[in-house]
Amino acid sequence: MRFLGLLFSNFKRHRLRTLLTILSIVVAFILFSYLAAIRKSFELGVSVANANRLVVRHKVSLIQFLPLSYEAEIERIPGVDLAASATWFGGIYKDPKNFFAQLPIVPEKYLSLFPEFVLKPEEKEKFLHTRTGAIVGRVTADRFSWKVGDRIPLQATIWRPKTGGDTWTFDLVGIYDGARKETDTSQFLFRYDYFDENRTFGQGSIGWYHIRVKDPKNAATVARLIDEHFANSPAETKTEGEGAFVQAFANQVGNIGAIVTYILTAVFFTILLVAGNTMAQAVRERTGELGVMKAIGFSDGLVLAFVLAESCLIASIGGAIGLVIGWLAIAAGDPTHGALPVFFFPLRDLIIGVFLILLLGVVTGLLPAVQAMRLNTVDALRRE
Repeated sequence: MRFLGLLFSNFKRHRLRTLLTILSIVVAFILFSYLAAIRKSFELGVSVANANRLVVRHKVSLIQFLPLSYEAEIERIPGVDLAASATWFGGIYKDPKNFFAQLPIVPEKYLSLFPEFVLKPEEKEKFLHTRTGAIVGRVTADRFSWKVGDRIPLQATIWRPKTGGDTWTFDLVGIYDGARKETDTSQFLFRYDYFDENRTFGQGSIGWYHIRVKDPKNAATVARLIDEHFANSPAETKTEGEGAFVQAFANQVGNIGAIVTYILTAVFFTILLVAGNTMAQAVRERTGELGVMKAIGFSDGLVLAFVLAESCLIASIGGAIGLVIGWLAIAAGDPTHGALPVFFFPLRDLIIGVFLILLLGVVTGLLPAVQAMRLNTVDALRRE
């Protein structure tokens, strides 16, 4: 208790300097919290990619199409349980900035492949029997205040309808939720048969296939068999794990993970300099006091621990406040109002944040602590 009292008493020596140091750490960890949530959003579900799902796409590029006839052939390949197609639609809702994924799919197969999309039974049934029907994830529905029964117009940028103009209109028959927090609930899904019948070109083609393998252990073998089957065909394939496909898709907007890491490195290097300078200056100002402590029986090890504890306490107070504020702010809602597919503070990054707090405290206090430990008692008292 006396040791803690001595620690806190040192904070009163230069209250403004200590407060500013703590505030700089608070800001750093609030920034860390938000960047962690943003990085998670741009992973687009990589962390929940299913090990028994593969993606089959054109060997050359994702923007090249595959024939719809490949679906039956894929399902006949040993080890494949189910195949379901998807295609990028790329429509605009009111304004180009209102971006969200829109995919024409075969409802029965696609929803069977993605059980993490939780849809009410009556809404699923209506989706299966409404030709112009569509379902949307909770994030996008909340973003635009959509409700079941609304008619949703999408302006075509690639696939114009045969009816003329550039507007497709869909009947919203359901809103799906995610079985897990990481599940992407931003997608807009509508029926492939309606899309294929009414587009002006490209009939009988799709963007890619999601497939489910019977045994995840054989996923690599199944992928090789699929690509070998379509080798030397007009549309050769590349089959990869769902996680790799999603990550490649996310990387089209840049390596967000690397960008976030660079920003955080710069921020924490700056905070390291600020907090380290604070501790070094505090030790220099208390040279005489440290000499007295050694003279009355404080060992070198205890003096080292004392300075390190002071540094760790400053880092812990600032870091804990920053993480709590960041967590509460993120829990209050996505500042982009649904533009990100998921937005939450991952537990993994919270644990990393706690580790960074301790590391910051130790690194900023280590050099001043060693200097204090090596301080000669007589020299320290002479300076006093």
